Amino acid sequence: MKITPKKLRVVLNLWFPFLFSGIKVLEIKSDWSYAKVRLRRRWYNQNAVGTHFGGSLFAMTDPFCMLLTLYRIKKTHIVWDKKAEIKFIKATKKVVFAEFHIPESMLQGWLEQLKTQDKIEPQLEVDIKDGDGILIAKVWKTLYIANKNTQKS
Repeated sequence: MKITPKKLRVVLNLWFPFLFSGIKVLEIKSDWSYAKVRLRRRWYNQNAVGTHFGGSLFAMTDPFCMLLTLYRIKKTHIVWDKKAEIKFIKATKKVVFAEFHIPESMLQGWLEQLKTQDKIEPQLEVDIKDGDGILIAKVWKTLYIANKNTQKS
């Protein structure tokens, strides 16, 4: 079965870790270059002081950088999540959003690097913002991308 961005959005929205965390995938562009995710605070995903639980903020960013890259180059390359880091900026009770952008020019730059290197570990930065555009948290995702014939190190 060929996965399309629309099918993946539906599957992720039914996936238990997202479904029961208040996380919803709003959009995945048809060319796999962009995704947008929303997190609503509920009684079951808030922390002890009534704001967004940090684990839920982190979870809403988990697979997207890897998936947007994987579905564009999976035939010729291995793509994994390697590392992630989060910095909490401001507590909030408002609905929050994360947007993921991997433009074609960035992807082509990585593929160009892989012509002379067996693997690369690019880092992407993702902002989590509320509906007013106020920064709530910043996440750094490090990917592992390798040519298919390269062992993971």
